[in-house]
Amino acid sequence: MANSDSPLEQINAAIQRHNPFTKAGIVQEQNIWGKGFPDVPTLNKEASDAVLQAIERVSTSQSSADKVATLVVTAEAGVGKTHLISRIRHQLPPEKRVSFVYANGNNYTDLNLIKYQFQQTLVESLSRTGREGVMQWQEIATSMANQGLQAINPNAASLSSQELVKRFDRVYQSFLANNKDLMNILSKKVAATKPETDPYILRGLLWTLSERYGSYAVEWLAGNEIDPSTAETMGLPSNGNKTNEDREAEALSTIQKILKLVNGYTPILICFDEIDVLNQCNDDGYTTPMLIADFIKRLYDTIIDSNVSQGVVILTLMFPDTWSNSVKQMGTGVPARISTFTQSKPLGLKYVNSDVMVDVVATWMQEFYQARQLTPPHPLYPFEETQLRQYGKNKPTVREALRWCAENFKVDEEPLPEDPRERFELALTNAEELEPKDYTENNELIAAGLRFGFETLIGETLAGETSTGETLNNAIVQQVVDVEPKSKNQGWINFKIVVEENNQPIQIGVAVLQHDTGRAVGAGMKRLIDYDAFGLTRSCLVRSKDKPIKKNWASSGYLEELIYKLRGEWVYLEEEHIKLLIDLYLVYEQCDRYQLSDEQFKQFCKAQTQTNPLLLEILSDPSGKIDEETLEEEELLNAFLQPTDIEATPNEDEDLRDLFG
Repeated sequence: MANSDSPLEQINAAIQRHNPFTKAGIVQEQNIWGKGFPDVPTLNKEASDAVLQAIERVSTSQSSADKVATLVVTAEAGVGKTHLISRIRHQLPPEKRVSFVYANGNNYTDLNLIKYQFQQTLVESLSRTGREGVMQWQEIATSMANQGLQAINPNAASLSSQELVKRFDRVYQSFLANNKDLMNILSKKVAATKPETDPYILRGLLWTLSERYGSYAVEWLAGNEIDPSTAETMGLPSNGNKTNEDREAEALSTIQKILKLVNGYTPILICFDEIDVLNQCNDDGYTTPMLIADFIKRLYDTIIDSNVSQGVVILTLMFPDTWSNSVKQMGTGVPARISTFTQSKPLGLKYVNSDVMVDVVATWMQEFYQARQLTPPHPLYPFEETQLRQYGKNKPTVREALRWCAENFKVDEEPLPEDPRERFELALTNAEELEPKDYTENNELIAAGLRFGFETLIGETLAGETSTGETLNNAIVQQVVDVEPKSKNQGWINFKIVVEENNQPIQIGVAVLQHDTGRAVGAGMKRLIDYDAFGLTRSCLVRSKDKPIKKNWASSGYLEELIYKLRGEWVYLEEEHIKLLIDLYLVYEQCDRYQLSDEQFKQFCKAQTQTNPLLLEILSDPSGKIDEETLEEEELLNAFLQPTDIEATPNEDEDLRDLFG
């Protein structure tokens, strides 16, 4: 670009307000499932292409021996292993609708239960949103249901996943009103097309279509117990009276049945990441990488014996030392099984060079300027190409390169005020530039804002009444900590506040659940009420008032237990209150730019966090009541907006046509 269409002052102001490279060097799990970082196609293209080629081969090959492919990628920390997974997930071919499973070795905290923990990983991953805006489970169940209908009439039109989920419970209830069981009829039709399928696995998968019973179905598929009355209604065993040893013994068989059924409709990509944990061993002395490698070998053999139809690819990422000193020491059978696609030779990732360094910065800057509708003097501004190429000669890791960008992303700025408080006020005036769109739907960002707010209150004594009349009993925030065990929490409870209240220790679990689906809310609520597992004294659900918890959701029962039995609370999320906390958190991430230490910044925040209604409501003594007005409003809406029940007809095949319109 010869000339800039945007005033340089405006461009420089945007650069001064927001550094896109801050904390960009570490790719986290949400970057894999969510939007991800800007991708640079030239970076380790050979490795990602190999995985995509493997998916193409297993999904199209007619040979059963080629239906499973395994690959190993080795690289040191920061070179881009998790970034590679993020790219592959976002590049999966849409026409194949590949089911994606992400297994993080850090979540495998009990090394005597590797198989059972992977069963939970598998189920949790398939509970994530797929390409059609619903759970991957629901996409697969829709294909099953459509296949059942087309067994009745080959010319029948297919229903979309969202349409089927929307109407499933309504049609189920209309069948019950006519003394018929929709699930019995539907599962029988689907089973006729899949005669070798485990009938319970098939039934559990179809139940994920239900907003009311979907969360129970997910728990059951994960091998967890559901209450006997619900299990009876769903036609499933309750999984009760089982020890963890029982679940471990059954897990591989269950995994095989789930993968075989899912693979009848989509190819599957399984990614094992962060397996390089050497300071933990199982009872027999085997480390995490050895146990996961052995499990992958067993999984490979099991899938090969299953005669899968759409194909499975298993990708494992590890350090070179892990491959050399752990996996290869297990004998030839293990390395050969976990890297079949490349004949036991791992793929290596490359360090950044001068060309890649320029491509990385160009990609990030393009997104930065497009989001702000700015045209810079040249695509790399404020960097210079010679500067980037010179740094690239050092062969940095991706993480090192992005950190270097964060440190050097700057232009000449106006002198900062001498008074630290004035610098703090200046930082807040620039906070709006940092706010992402739709931040009230961003559970992770809301939780980060809340957590930061509580961290500023550590050591403070809070007393008096909240705006809703609830009491603060001389609460002193002592710590804000992660929730353990992580493998069981799976990130649903965002953090735990350790409080001293009238000289009594209290531990409050906080979960932000702005989700719109009953399954997701139910998954979070179930953990909020499990005080024993997570060492809680009480729990707090943070959710907007205009997002009612429907009475036909499983989470409705969890909410009643939380409020009436466990002295927990539902604190309404109000935009004006969370906006301030998010702004403070986002500016805090860049406080060094304003020459403020962490301690200074948090000290200046206290004047606002000590009076923030959202923080005070969470710390206050719960009311012990559910806002009936919210529930009544939801019932009123349903009374007018719920479609009239469909009348059932005598013929079962005709009954199923009702489900599909």
